[in-house]
Amino acid sequence: MAPLAKAPSVTLQKRGIFSINQTAHKLIDAAQTVELLFDKDNKIIALRPSGEPHAYSLRPQSSRDSGQMILSATAFTQYYGIDTSVSRRYKPYEENGMLCIALEGPSTVVRGNRSKADVSARDD
Repeated sequence: MAPLAKAPSVTLQKRGIFSINQTAHKLIDAAQTVELLFDKDNKIIALRPSGEPHAYSLRPQSSRDSGQMILSATAFTQYYGIDTSVSRRYKPYEENGMLCIALEGPSTVVRGNRSKADVSARDD
């Protein structure tokens, strides 16, 4: 299921890579670095814009200007035991200047072409 171009979306990919579309990125004023926060009780990840030296860097997904940003947070997801066995797309929301992702909220499993090919090969 492809997200609407104007709807904010964040995909938590396998191995802890966040893919953030342009609309979601704008919710935090297109910040280039963020701190990652995790509310264990409510299972919510928050990206808070930060200029601190320990902040995570957001980078463009590709050289073409798609507006999609990537955040590598493998250590973060492993530390908190966040499931990244399958890629999932979430609809984030802004709260107190942070981009929030409710892990127990609605989400869609995302399967790329490679995954479909792997499934087909196993079915034969």
